[in-house]
Amino acid sequence: MTSPLLALALCWLGAPPQESAPAQVALGTSLPNVRFLDTRGLTRGLEELAAQRPLAVMFATLDCPLARRYLPRFVELERKLRARGVAFALVDVGPLDSVPQIADLQVESGAAFPFVKDFDGQVARAFGAEKTPHFMLLDAQRRLVYRGRLDAQYRLGGVNPNAGRADLELAIEDLLAGREVQVGETAVEGCELEALGPPPPRPELTWSRDIAGIVQRACQDCHRPGTAAPFSLLTYEDVARRAATIAEVVDERRMPPWFASPKHGVFESAPAFSAEERSMLVGWALAGAPAGDLSQAPPPRVFDTSRWRIGEPDLVLEQAKASELPADGYVPYRYIVLNHIFAHDTWVEALEISPDNARVVHHANLGYFKFGESFKTENFLTGYVPGGAPMQCGPGVALFIPAGSLLGLQTHFVTTGAPERAKLSVALRFPRAPVQQRLRHFQITTSRFEIPPHAAAHPVKAQRRFEADSVGIGMFVHMHLRGRDMTFTASYPDGRDEILLRVPNYNFDWQQAYRWRPGAQTFPAGTRVSVLAHFDNSRFNPFNPDPDATVRFGQQTVDEMMMGFLFYVEAQERMGLVVDPATGAAR
Repeated sequence: MTSPLLALALCWLGAPPQESAPAQVALGTSLPNVRFLDTRGLTRGLEELAAQRPLAVMFATLDCPLARRYLPRFVELERKLRARGVAFALVDVGPLDSVPQIADLQVESGAAFPFVKDFDGQVARAFGAEKTPHFMLLDAQRRLVYRGRLDAQYRLGGVNPNAGRADLELAIEDLLAGREVQVGETAVEGCELEALGPPPPRPELTWSRDIAGIVQRACQDCHRPGTAAPFSLLTYEDVARRAATIAEVVDERRMPPWFASPKHGVFESAPAFSAEERSMLVGWALAGAPAGDLSQAPPPRVFDTSRWRIGEPDLVLEQAKASELPADGYVPYRYIVLNHIFAHDTWVEALEISPDNARVVHHANLGYFKFGESFKTENFLTGYVPGGAPMQCGPGVALFIPAGSLLGLQTHFVTTGAPERAKLSVALRFPRAPVQQRLRHFQITTSRFEIPPHAAAHPVKAQRRFEADSVGIGMFVHMHLRGRDMTFTASYPDGRDEILLRVPNYNFDWQQAYRWRPGAQTFPAGTRVSVLAHFDNSRFNPFNPDPDATVRFGQQTVDEMMMGFLFYVEAQERMGLVVDPATGAAR
């Protein structure tokens, strides 16, 4: 007998595993509006891919060698036909392929069309896909008019010298010309489709013995009262009642939130969450969330209830008047000036932004400025995002605030369905040990861009150069609602290029810091760091305010920004500043 919890979980994850060979689907069949996941982890429908246009589809997996070989050719075909109104999409059918991995492949391939995940096999069954790569063509009415190969060049046993007939392209040409597709189906060889469906339940696992420790370490920093997380996960009852949701978001790598490609860089700030722990959480949830002997569960975590994670601050600056927020709708950025002028040059070893109502603060950026001066992006100090860590510089390193400066907050509030109030405060801790190095940063950015209407992957580039030998601290990515991906690449004086960070599926709601281990990343003088970002101004972007708009740089969320932050210290700098711990002034 299936438990209610298991039934709910299977409802999300799809039906039980199906036979790898789906039933044949006749040409001319009108396909239903099947569901899949996009690279943001959102459930979407087939009707959203093409919007009354012909649609070419490639079924693939990450580990099928033929799919890898044919993907560049499929990408090139889309570029060739883009102006003629043909939509393209890649559907991943790999049971073990995650949404972040699919997004990573999309960036690597240079594709400007959607990559989506068939999470339960219904897309493959609707099309009659049998292998990977399997290519399909739908007309504007979603009727299947071609199914088969792209051409005959690549085979499992090798490569044909001659690609032969360009079957997919010729089918598209027939359709665009208003003709019946001359060759509607061709033989296809490739990798067999594996059974799709939920991972297996693991009834041998219990909360007390196996799961509680994982949840305590990986989830509870955010999922507890007084944080921005929507619910608490402190007790067995908390977790068990949400087990189906946990299975979903953990299996698709949406939680714990992390958006860096694992192929590039090793980051101290990455969630400590192994593949086996992921399997355990999902399997336990699908088994009905067995409790085990609750008396044997680890003791509850004890959290620091003090307001400041940086320890006792030396100076606290508070917003003079609380921000009043409406119950619903969009709230434009608000700018808050803190009522304090720094009378002298000030050094700060730790800095923290704290809202008294975390539920309504999407993010806040802190910088310094002077009366009569416009705010300069290079004067950025730190930011706040839910679940993020405060700025703590480490021994001998400090931030610098020049005399005569005030601190200002650029704050993005969100609505909750009820009127809300919020007040932000900033805490500063001054150095106790001599300051040897100043914490510096690049903003690798440009405001000179125009994103055309309907552009699905518009590139924007910028770069900066290290003038002195330096040690990297970490990176931060900032775009708005049309941001799709961002890649940092270092070009060293010896001719080497290295990808430092790739965020293949940028999420405006999770703007995270990517910190290296101390001393792990160095940059010789002359190293250039370039940033390449892509913006999705298409209708398929579910967060796009207006796909018909030409989008330029601007401060509001409906505008765009392209900012890659890189924090560092100069390797040879030794200032030896002794700082007054009461004021932050150098003696």
